[in-house]
Amino acid sequence: MAEKDSLLLRVITPDRVFYENRVKMVEFNTTEGEIGILPGHIPLTVIVKPGVLNITEADGEKMAALHSGFAEILPERVTILAEIIEWPEEIDEKRAEAAKERAEDRIRTKSSETDLLRAETALQRAVARIEVLR
Repeated sequence: MAEKDSLLLRVITPDRVFYENRVKMVEFNTTEGEIGILPGHIPLTVIVKPGVLNITEADGEKMAALHSGFAEILPERVTILAEIIEWPEEIDEKRAEAAKERAEDRIRTKSSETDLLRAETALQRAVARIEVLR
């Protein structure tokens, strides 16, 4: 893939380089909404929100469950510093479904504002895991 038609995507976690390759496009959720990045994008720094990371490579697409972090976007590269990110084969579907149910129960009980926010985040993470598997 020609450099002008692609950008370098690096996804780094505290314990590994999760992904590093040239891509045509990358999409993920931020606190401001979903973002799609193509080569030549304006420089930007964003906070990552739990959701699906969609990677468009020259020969196809990949998806991963991206839970939180920060992203630096430059015209020729995107670097995502992720707290947690998982490929579909790394996800236990039964655990994800159970986590989703627990989070929904916590949201229904609304014990405190702090617990509600934590439950909503847990729900977003569980839904991202499940969506990547489908």
